[in-house]
Amino acid sequence: DWTASLPIVPRETNVKVLEDVGFADLRPYIDWSPFFYTWGLMMKYPRILDDALLGTEARKVFADAQEMLDRICADPALRPRGVMGIFPAASLDEDIIVYTDETRSLERTRIYGLRQQDKRPAGKPHYALADFIAPVDSGVKDWLGVFAVTAGQDLEKMVADYDAAHDSYNAMLTKAVADRLAEAYAEYLHARMRRTIWGYAADENFTNDELIAESYRGIRPAPGYPANPDHTQKWAIWDLLNVEQHTGMTLTESLAMLPASSVSGFYFAHPQSYYLSIHGIGRDQLEDYARRRGISLAEAEKWLAPLLD
Repeated sequence: DWTASLPIVPRETNVKVLEDVGFADLRPYIDWSPFFYTWGLMMKYPRILDDALLGTEARKVFADAQEMLDRICADPALRPRGVMGIFPAASLDEDIIVYTDETRSLERTRIYGLRQQDKRPAGKPHYALADFIAPVDSGVKDWLGVFAVTAGQDLEKMVADYDAAHDSYNAMLTKAVADRLAEAYAEYLHARMRRTIWGYAADENFTNDELIAESYRGIRPAPGYPANPDHTQKWAIWDLLNVEQHTGMTLTESLAMLPASSVSGFYFAHPQSYYLSIHGIGRDQLEDYARRRGISLAEAEKWLAPLLD
């Protein structure tokens, strides 16, 4: 019942280019565990630093990463890039309609979704991400957040310079740190969105461990991941935010993001939203998806191939 719990009206809407964010702002939001996985050190931080078997090597690469971060944060010429926005939106079955403005009279773009179709336990609905946005016929005003962030071309150039100098260790170290900073930017910006920009969790005060555990309200699913497995939904993000102009981020033909240390996705504020997984879809949903998107069945199969039963 959408009228029983109305969505929180955002404090700011439309597009916001993040000009005031530096790497030092992102550093406290780093989740270090995946950094160690990059080196084949498969144990969570900070426990790994004291491990009898892995601790010595872990402490070495961690110290090198901190030194690298010190240099990055101290150089004012090195900047991450980010852009986000909040747009009027409504759901229509599995899709999310994004409107041009608050009159909600003109559709700007559409986020095409998929619904869970695998066998579910009794009483467990088959969800789509669109279920976390108020339906178009509910009369309830709702919004969708969109974002794109990158550690930037500056760090990518550092990696290339180390590669050119045949310094494979520092190239790998810089790439691993850049990846962590991009993910930290996504975490930092989501927290800022919840507390001030959208403001639906203004009193939130989580530790970094609690942020990593996703203890907060809302989700930020990314195209290409289980909740939203079609990479082509990045096109909508690039269109809504004018991502390339504001950040320099581009998409390859296969829709990989460049620079590689980048993150993009959507913000959902519904208190019951969660990271659902689309594991497999049948022929019926594939055909329906192709029809909704106005593409051929062959093209739909191309983008959704890993999901087809």
